[in-house]
Amino acid sequence: MKKGIKHILLSLSFILLTSTAMLAQGPPDPPEDPGDGGGPVGGGAPIGSGIGILLILGAAYGGRKLYRAFNQEEKLEE
Repeated sequence: MKKGIKHILLSLSFILLTSTAMLAQGPPDPPEDPGDGGGPVGGGAPIGSGIGILLILGAAYGGRKLYRAFNQEEKLEE
């Protein structure tokens, strides 16, 4: 019986504590229509350079893994 009461109290306290997180602010207003002279939909952040950097870093990481794998294989054969 005591376990049941503890579970109920724990559940109620969890619900009460997490319900305050639901009082967050709503999403911001959408940007103006680009046809009206407003800013671009989705903001003006460039993504081309970020993608290039990620591709270069991924290729370098993959090359390093291949280099280490081939070097370990040669050491095992010796």
